[in-house]
Amino acid sequence: MIRKRPAIVVATALIAACAGVPVLVNAANASQPTPTTADPEVKRSTTGSYIVQLDDSPVAEYDGDIAGLPATKVVPGGKLLKTAAPVVDYVRHLAGQRDEVLAKVPGVQKLYDYSYTYAGFSAEMSYDDAVKLAKSSGVKSVEPSELQHADTVDTPRFLGLSGRGGAWQQAGGIDKAGDGVIVGVIDSGYVPERASFAPIKTSKQSDAIVAKKWKGTCQTGEEAPVACNNKVIGARYFDKGIGNRPIPEEFKSPRDYGGHGTHTASTAAGNYGVEMSVLGRDYGKGSGMAPHARLAIYKALWAVDASGGGSGTDADLVAAIDAAVSDGVDVINYSISGSGSTYVNATGLAFLRAAKAGVFVATSAGNTGPGDATVGKTYPWVTSVANGTHDRDIQTTVTLGNGKAYTGAGIGSGVPQTPVVLAKDVGLAGADPAALTLCQANTLDPAKVTGKIVACDRGGNARVDKSLQVKNAGGVGMILLNITPGTLDADLHSVPTVHLDDKAAPEVKAYVSGTASPTATIGAGTPVRVNAPKVASSSSRGPSPAGNGDLLKPDIMAPGTNVLAATTAFSAAGGEYAFMSGTSMSTPHIAGIAAVLKSKHPTWSPMAIKSALMTTATDKDASGKPIQNDSGSAANPFGYGAGQVRPKYGMDPGLVYDSTYTDWTKFVCGSGQVPSTHALCANGKIDLSDLNYPTIAIGDLAGKQTVTRTVTNVGTVPEVYFPKVEGLTGMKVTVTPRILVTLPGRSTTYKVTIEHDGAPLEQYSFGKLIWKSAKHTVASTLAVKPLTVKAPVQVNGTGTSGSVEVPVTAGYAGTLNTTAVGLDAAKVGEAALKNPGGVSFPTTAPKVNDHVAKFTVDVPAGTTYARFSTFDADYPAGTDLDVFVYKAGTNTLLGSSTGGSAEEQVNLPRPAGGQVDVYVDLYAGANEQVVKLNHWELQKAAGNLTVTPASQQVTVAGQTSVTASWTGLTAATRYLGQLHFSDGASGSGSTVLRVDS
Repeated sequence: MIRKRPAIVVATALIAACAGVPVLVNAANASQPTPTTADPEVKRSTTGSYIVQLDDSPVAEYDGDIAGLPATKVVPGGKLLKTAAPVVDYVRHLAGQRDEVLAKVPGVQKLYDYSYTYAGFSAEMSYDDAVKLAKSSGVKSVEPSELQHADTVDTPRFLGLSGRGGAWQQAGGIDKAGDGVIVGVIDSGYVPERASFAPIKTSKQSDAIVAKKWKGTCQTGEEAPVACNNKVIGARYFDKGIGNRPIPEEFKSPRDYGGHGTHTASTAAGNYGVEMSVLGRDYGKGSGMAPHARLAIYKALWAVDASGGGSGTDADLVAAIDAAVSDGVDVINYSISGSGSTYVNATGLAFLRAAKAGVFVATSAGNTGPGDATVGKTYPWVTSVANGTHDRDIQTTVTLGNGKAYTGAGIGSGVPQTPVVLAKDVGLAGADPAALTLCQANTLDPAKVTGKIVACDRGGNARVDKSLQVKNAGGVGMILLNITPGTLDADLHSVPTVHLDDKAAPEVKAYVSGTASPTATIGAGTPVRVNAPKVASSSSRGPSPAGNGDLLKPDIMAPGTNVLAATTAFSAAGGEYAFMSGTSMSTPHIAGIAAVLKSKHPTWSPMAIKSALMTTATDKDASGKPIQNDSGSAANPFGYGAGQVRPKYGMDPGLVYDSTYTDWTKFVCGSGQVPSTHALCANGKIDLSDLNYPTIAIGDLAGKQTVTRTVTNVGTVPEVYFPKVEGLTGMKVTVTPRILVTLPGRSTTYKVTIEHDGAPLEQYSFGKLIWKSAKHTVASTLAVKPLTVKAPVQVNGTGTSGSVEVPVTAGYAGTLNTTAVGLDAAKVGEAALKNPGGVSFPTTAPKVNDHVAKFTVDVPAGTTYARFSTFDADYPAGTDLDVFVYKAGTNTLLGSSTGGSAEEQVNLPRPAGGQVDVYVDLYAGANEQVVKLNHWELQKAAGNLTVTPASQQVTVAGQTSVTASWTGLTAATRYLGQLHFSDGASGSGSTVLRVDS
């Protein structure tokens, strides 16, 4: 998955031992970093289009403050009705506001109007025009429209949807599962001819329910048109933002080319009892999660290369969200990439208003695991879904010429004994060695590959793209090798493939490279039962990059590995059905299950449905043991959230944790991502841990903290609940009151106080708070990180001498020691660059060219902190640089900074010793410029920085401060240092000090 271009990324890949390294929050009264940028409010677009947000509110939240225009905001439990007279009038008002703004930039080509979940428009314009608009009256913000990418026969049984007592039976039967509910799928379209989307038998009551809220349309399209029916009741496509990027074979209609959208739509709400086969093998009858729900298709992802993978711009995606909500959908499935570091981008705000309008939104957590803090789309008003395995696997065996056999994942008919080669040995002349090993495009030599099985390393490009490259080069089979622990995926490949684990990989390579005429035989795929679930290695992990870990993400896990559903004839090896893997596949499971709950409980809010699923999820596998990662290591809630979904229990959860639009805006304002004067902050702010969420997370426990939760009895009888705390060893947990007496439809509030009591500092601990009655068990996952100290991430100073006070809150009782490292003057490397490219840097295969320079930097062993920076002040206005840091001599990316200016920064806390390659890309600006890379590798005190007091007594949650003083600095120089806080034992923390002398 490709993310949006973040302004600053803190790299953690080289954190030594991954322990003892704090992530500290900013203190409100501390001096904070204030980077100077030419136009900090606008980042440069890589697509040439921008999304403009007006000062006006969208329909979903307009409160009637304009004379003559009644309020249109959605009341709790209500739906947005776009045909209502007040809505029509207000949309007309927004059109006038858009026209006034657009008049300030003549010649700009508008793409879309946004009115319902986002007030504004998208347009193709120059960067200068974008900056001009950002400074104009009537405009709240301007952000780039970037490219985003597409992130089952057996799963209904595995999840407990089917069968006696299952969720379908509780909903009234298969023909009632999702009845009257509309699921909107924002993706790459669909294939209307698939049996999963055939007309269904409906009742007059169901039809009336749908007709009352559905205001959408069936946009048949210009090429390969589609026809809607009573199953797929609406279809649209959005291509103004993607422009001419799609391949010629794509369809200018809602019809799917690549297969991703067909797969997700049929998983969420495909028909029941559909015969499914792959490559001639019958896999039985399958079903979507909500077989009787209606579908509305919104095509906003397009095939932009031969792999058929879906890509879409933010402009198109926000338009699709806006349309889906105004059309009247109840549920949205969004299996698409996105940033995890912000709550207030255009997509996040559109989903905020969607949730306010009563729409449940399921989003993919991302496919960039298993590293920490990789989870995307961390908005609390959506449900973020992790990828887990399920209990049916498709296995195949490869037998080498030496007789050794290895079992992995794979489908298809297999390959008889055939010569086998390593990809690294069969490349075209001049092919990049790293790209060749990964079987990337245009690297394999047909003269060396034709008629052979090729062994390719996993990583870098899509798994199915590797087999496509093998096929294009004349290969007849592929052995896909994990280099590190990870999932084994039975994808639908272009040639017969076996996917082997990291233990088999070196043995296979040793045989092929050490044998004169190596051969291999790939067997046919066979379904087998396995223990499940496990967390897929590729599934993105928490803690949340936004919010300092005070909101647990992902929310929940569902099957996403080797999921069988409908696809297109143009995907991989073709056919009507295919196995696919990723959080893209797990997400529609949750969307469909939410539709089943909505059909059973039509008055439940999106957050009530989310809570019901989360508090009834399980952290145990089918054998009753704790869920593991697919590598065999112990998993934790950063991988699976609240746990594996259990729909039949979610139908009757007992209690739910509900929240509203006001709660979410307070959360956003508490995050500090918008100023307190922002319109969203009219109702104030909260500590993020206090959002009424089904889980409890504290990412910065400074000794002791109390959080508040409110539960609502959604049952039909009064119940008495008693609390039980599991886990959180080394912390004292107090729940008040000790008993909850709940009445049907009524809410009750309780408090949880968590106090550090010996748990390891600077490490997360996990546990559960369980409320149990005679009938129900309501579980909330706990994730808490006790800090040595809570202090600012960075403070700033100026002058050749001076001082700054640093506020500190202690997380323990005892002695606080503070030491200084630095201040070190910046080391500066220079390089002359020209011909700015204006295209994204190739992160998987970094190279030097006219506009890219490489600096190799020594990072001595024992370095406590390394920083690599460029500064706006060193360049003419309009310069845009990007910085990428790699482990020297490799394609291992350690961190990047890709904002829309020359102010870039990559940080490596506690890096391992060695060298790094730092690439600086002149993305935009004057044709010829000398770039300056500033870097620091902090190791020891420089004698110019002192801290007082160096030692002091502290108490748990006690507030104190230290003063950092410097002297003797060289004028006009950039300095960097650190303050290290320690309890004298295992705990430590730090604050970076930047001084511009």
